[in-house]
Amino acid sequence: MASETGVFRYVQHYSDEQLMELIKAKQSDALHVLYDRYAKLVYSFAMKARKDPEFARDVVQLVYTRIWTTESGYDPARGLFVNWLLTVTRNLTIDQLRKLRKQSALVPLEHRIEAELGSAEVHPFADPVSRKLFKQQLEEAYRYMSEQQIKLIRLFYWEGYTLSEIAEMSEEPLGTVKSRLHQSLKLLRKHMTSWREE
Repeated sequence: MASETGVFRYVQHYSDEQLMELIKAKQSDALHVLYDRYAKLVYSFAMKARKDPEFARDVVQLVYTRIWTTESGYDPARGLFVNWLLTVTRNLTIDQLRKLRKQSALVPLEHRIEAELGSAEVHPFADPVSRKLFKQQLEEAYRYMSEQQIKLIRLFYWEGYTLSEIAEMSEEPLGTVKSRLHQSLKLLRKHMTSWREE
């Protein structure tokens, strides 16, 4: 154990480039040193993207797992290690945000559309039966909507995009997108009345 501690202390003085070479050779001490050196920076970057400590910790773990497992790794000829590390962090942070957006889209859809439709219930989808019924009624209501309206509802509620992002993607004025959402919700309100009254 003492010898392991000695090795750890020794590699603490290595440059980032030297540590990455050791990591390629699967020297875990090098990874520990690199973790001590930059974990706070990675954590801080992730926290700026989403102010959630658990999310930031997940990103840190993903970044260092990537460093440990990647074959290509860091190339000193392409710039500073810290810049490469932040690029990896940024890419993984974006991936995680997209994953969360998809995972959390179902519940926001139900609650936000229900709020738009005017129900007084705060948590109308606590049980799976209500949730399933809502989704069935929503699919039925889609029959009365245009492809554009359906796409807008799905992007805004299911996938969590903002109206500004949707306007940019569709190359339309924000006002046009807002108006389409308003019309879409009016149609939903009309054709989901029976569901609300059950």
